[in-house]
Amino acid sequence: MQGAAEILGRSEAIFALRGDLPKIARSDAPTLITGETGTGKEHFARSIHQQSRRSAEPFVAINCAAIPDTLFESELFGFERGSFTGAVAARAGKAKLADGGTLFLDELGDLSLYNQTKLLRLLEEKEAYPIGATRPEKYDLRIIAATNVDVEDAVAEGRFRSDLYYRINVARIDIPPLADRPEDIGLYIDHFIERFNRDRHTTVSGLDPDLFGLLLHYDWPGNIREIRNFVEAVFIDPPAGPITMRNIPNAFAHLRRSYSHADPGECERMLAALEQTNWNKAQAAKTLHWSRMTLYRKMTKYNLAQSATPVHRRAGRSEDV
Repeated sequence: MQGAAEILGRSEAIFALRGDLPKIARSDAPTLITGETGTGKEHFARSIHQQSRRSAEPFVAINCAAIPDTLFESELFGFERGSFTGAVAARAGKAKLADGGTLFLDELGDLSLYNQTKLLRLLEEKEAYPIGATRPEKYDLRIIAATNVDVEDAVAEGRFRSDLYYRINVARIDIPPLADRPEDIGLYIDHFIERFNRDRHTTVSGLDPDLFGLLLHYDWPGNIREIRNFVEAVFIDPPAGPITMRNIPNAFAHLRRSYSHADPGECERMLAALEQTNWNKAQAAKTLHWSRMTLYRKMTKYNLAQSATPVHRRAGRSEDV
């Protein structure tokens, strides 16, 4: 997913974040994006870049957790020829490659204290020394960082420099996990079904209602990435029609095992109670033996409104909201 239009979600939280992105993009301020693994932090960073004045310039990503501590400085700032054994030619670092554009630092919370110091100079001075250089390189770039670490706790525990935290935490985006916005689950499932149908020329027509009810009850600890992996696994042997319980891949067998603990008919019963009471929510909640707050929460979960059809009855469609 790339670009502002690809940040999907019908939840109030995502709607609010989408509204903040243009303002953050215009500011050119250092930006910190937080969220659990798989919530799409890089997609938000790309959206900020694409809505900014730097959109025609490079977007360069570096995964701080994937680079050995001793190599991070040369990866970020580059090195001069002969600066160490094996440096047979000069090489530009990621900061130079991003010059004029945006440098995205993923998994910032995994950066060592030593390398945090190097990054702080880049943020404050917009310059740094490539390894072996006698003069600093100047950079014109926007820095966006992301982490799944609780940075405030890391600062309190001495694992993250407070001065770097204050410098990067100028604009802030906190992406909530899918467990806190179940109304977005169906949208992402539809989106990936549509994408794989298009890429693989298949005709999967959405989700069977029972399976949809089950998937809504699942917490998706891997968030959007886990949904994508689930749909991709289904498309290894895709059905000709809707995806049913029988199509759950072996890698997601835990979903099948949890079926007996789920209540896939809940949405249908709720809709029936609402229709029988002419959408009087107090009477419908009483019929279902629920509190009104429980009814409201579950209506949000299943994306039910008086003029709407339950989201699982529209499975197979995708919309960028």
